[in-house]
Amino acid sequence: MLVVWRLDRLGRSLIDLIRLVTELGERQVEFRSLSEAIDTSSSGGRLLFHLLAAMAEFERSLISERTKAGMSAARARGSQIGRRPAMNEEQRHEARLAIEDGSVSVEAVAKRYNIHPRTLLRTLKSTPVH
Repeated sequence: MLVVWRLDRLGRSLIDLIRLVTELGERQVEFRSLSEAIDTSSSGGRLLFHLLAAMAEFERSLISERTKAGMSAARARGSQIGRRPAMNEEQRHEARLAIEDGSVSVEAVAKRYNIHPRTLLRTLKSTPVH
């Protein structure tokens, strides 16, 4: 039997805890949490553990739904979701011209705009040419 003081001492997410307790059960090792009074050696303890797991999954689903609804509402109001672009349109145009001209390296252009060269290349790749 594996005994812990609290569930949060064993794992950070409930999915990990469920996976661990399932693996323990497959190895014939029971689990017991002293603070939450969960003991998987009894049928009542297994039921309580699975009820807590189901409630946690339900809560994660609600959080996800609320987040998506909030993002949709923000988009409808015209808000931009996510990180601000590394470069504005004018900077992207100037960078593209400098790199295509061949007079300046990608690294030098990235340094000029204080971004990583990979960020510059990714930004230019995702931006249509005018």
